[in-house]
Amino acid sequence: MELEDYLEPEVAVTAVVAATVFSPRARKIVRRGAVYGTAGVLAAGEAVNSFFKGFGHGLKEADQDEVLTNGAHPSPEMRPQEVAGGQER
Repeated sequence: MELEDYLEPEVAVTAVVAATVFSPRARKIVRRGAVYGTAGVLAAGEAVNSFFKGFGHGLKEADQDEVLTNGAHPSPEMRPQEVAGGQER
């Protein structure tokens, strides 16, 4: 094979894959990268989830504070239903 043959995409990809499969050091690096990548994705997902939970909790508290300080009434969906004598008020 000539040098030009190694510059073709099919041959270059095949050479890289073969080197990775047959080299213990390359396999170790790929394995470590996969582990760190997975851990990073899980940590980022947890951070985003925590942020949005806190954001929702803050919105709910802000709405309750507004009701208490301004005397505003919550929307009917937010009011707890009271039952007195078997009838709803």
